[in-house]
Amino acid sequence: METYKQDLTQKEDKGTIFMMQLLMEDACQMPQQSDIERVLKKHLGDDMELCSYSDKVAGIAVTKYKAEYEEGNVAPMLSIFKCMEFDGKRIDSITRSQMWDCPEHDEILDSCRYHVLASDMLGAVMQYKERADMLMDYLEALVELFPACKAVYFVNSGKMFTAEAIRSHNIPHDDRFIYFAVNVRFFSIQDSPAMIVDTVGMEALDMPDLQYHFHGMDPNFVVNHAYNVLSYMYENDNPIENNNTIDGIADGEMSDKVLWKCCYEESLIQPVRAVIDINMGELASGVRSTADEDDN
Repeated sequence: METYKQDLTQKEDKGTIFMMQLLMEDACQMPQQSDIERVLKKHLGDDMELCSYSDKVAGIAVTKYKAEYEEGNVAPMLSIFKCMEFDGKRIDSITRSQMWDCPEHDEILDSCRYHVLASDMLGAVMQYKERADMLMDYLEALVELFPACKAVYFVNSGKMFTAEAIRSHNIPHDDRFIYFAVNVRFFSIQDSPAMIVDTVGMEALDMPDLQYHFHGMDPNFVVNHAYNVLSYMYENDNPIENNNTIDGIADGEMSDKVLWKCCYEESLIQPVRAVIDINMGELASGVRSTADEDDN
């Protein structure tokens, strides 16, 4: 069991730019302008404009959405950057340890020597469901546009999926962002029965992540609880307020017979970010520590 050292100097970028790295074994060229327009219109609809194009970067304005600023409304922008060299060794061991959705992540990170970076701009002030829809439509377009892509690494959350898993998915439309772009992580605390389950990635929707610091429960139950709470937050524009209670877990299932208190705090595990800490009552670990973590 490997021990990982905390680095609480890492802070989450406030979701202003959402970034995806398309990982490839060989270098590729920027797709033709006509191919970019065709594929993106297929997934994003006709209300888009390829407003810049070169062998270095392509810029797309998604005109069916509006980013609201005091000066007026502007269309959010999507960018595709030229293929560049990629060094998988720069993905740290903590991040690698949490890539549960891509068991072959080490092989992919070691064999893929190139990447294409795709991002959005101005999306942080969009209505959150519109941004989520746009980004997931963009994701589906990208893995079609780059058939040599082996996997997609979501920079904001540290999550990874193979490109084939994305191309063949049947995830419901409104569940895509949580499924693909928000990572639910698990850590055990060194020399302690305490565990932490937390999430990374909700900042892109201007929402807090979740955090559970606990002992004495199967962490798989807690991971499932986290996904259920994330879905509730997404569907209802996060109605959870400080000191509210939510249904806890009884016999492995969410139950209104158990109530857990929610408090807004700073995260225990890097990156430093706002979280809703869910106090699991008698199963809560009382003294929080920045000690080293072991992955499961």
